[in-house]
Amino acid sequence: MKHNRRKEVIRQGTTVEQLVRSIADMIVTGEMHPGERLDEISLAARFEVSRTPVREALRELGAMGLVGREPNRSAVVSNVSGAYLYGMFEAMAELEGICARLAAERMTVDERRELELGHRNSARLVHQGAYEDYAVYNVEFHTRLYRGAHNDHIYELVTQTRARLAPFRRAQFRLPGRLSKSFSEHEIVVASILRADGAAAARAAYSHVAIVSDASSAFISGEQSDH
Repeated sequence: MKHNRRKEVIRQGTTVEQLVRSIADMIVTGEMHPGERLDEISLAARFEVSRTPVREALRELGAMGLVGREPNRSAVVSNVSGAYLYGMFEAMAELEGICARLAAERMTVDERRELELGHRNSARLVHQGAYEDYAVYNVEFHTRLYRGAHNDHIYELVTQTRARLAPFRRAQFRLPGRLSKSFSEHEIVVASILRADGAAAARAAYSHVAIVSDASSAFISGEQSDH
């Protein structure tokens, strides 16, 4: 019976999703180093799962650029260059700007109200220094912008790009003072959308992601003290 439950969890994708997040966070924060070997058996034992979800997680991490694998060799932690990371964030900033502009023009009254309410409620997480909870809220905030654009194709593009950057965007919240800065940046985006100012919303969203790029890259360069 226990074996069947484990298979069910794997089939639902929960285990793979958790593995991807855990391993990605260890890579981005430096707990795992570039060139380090990622052995499926060792990882399966460490996380108390079978090799099947580990193999799938490593595949997804490879698509995110965090893990590399040569034929007939074990996966290894990739050396994520600053240029590669910058390129992804540059694309993300452009897409976020488009979404914010369209959201300012197209969001319904209810969508604007939910965006504002969620933002106000997030102040509590900032005051508590609850960076993990804030990171979860941050995904919700940006998803509201993407949905508010009311363009399915753009939504698909932006969510795919966000998935590849997720570990880096989560890492930024570990930096001192980043939660309050993020809240202030969100404030400008929300205010622009509430007054239906598409140009201002686009500028604010673009600037926000550019700042996130700088904060997140600290974990690649090892220069946390510079931010």
